[in-house]
Amino acid sequence: MSAPSSFAIDVPPSLLAGARRGDEAAFERIYRLFQRPVHALALRMLGDPDEAMEAMQDTFFKVFDRIAAFRGDAPFWGWLRQIAINEALMRLRRRRPLDYVEQVPEPDSGADCDELRLPPAAAEAAVLERALADLPPVTRSVLWLYHGEGYTHDEIAVLMGRTTSFSKSQLARGTRRLRELLNVHGEEQCHV
Repeated sequence: MSAPSSFAIDVPPSLLAGARRGDEAAFERIYRLFQRPVHALALRMLGDPDEAMEAMQDTFFKVFDRIAAFRGDAPFWGWLRQIAINEALMRLRRRRPLDYVEQVPEPDSGADCDELRLPPAAAEAAVLERALADLPPVTRSVLWLYHGEGYTHDEIAVLMGRTTSFSKSQLARGTRRLRELLNVHGEEQCHV
């Protein structure tokens, strides 16, 4: 089970009502509440600090432009997170196709893992950040959406306009590559 999303922030109905009315203080408060999670998500998916900052700004422009359309059927944070993910994915799609998908041959071990856990060495954030930065953006995005945001392979496939097997293979390949980058040795363990 993955950790709860960093976006899981309760927003009081009065704050949303103020933002819908155009209250600048309400917009500012929403921005301050979600600035870090939006930027972190964009940075993890895009891998470039400047592009992540632009994606964050564009996300908030869209949120503020569309806030009147938020129906409240789901938590506000989920709606905002979806806009942030879409913004990052849109930027990834604009890149040359071969720049963002890792093509790694499948291992001969025959392991058919639906989910691969990140290695214990990944606990150290700085080491993990450097290793993640070395992955192609789409592979990194799948890893983050799955492990960091708790999306399923089916949900990631829909978000990325790909198949479920694409999400699974990118997760497996990305996890394998992270193990290599983090110099984690030993037998991979799959859980069912």
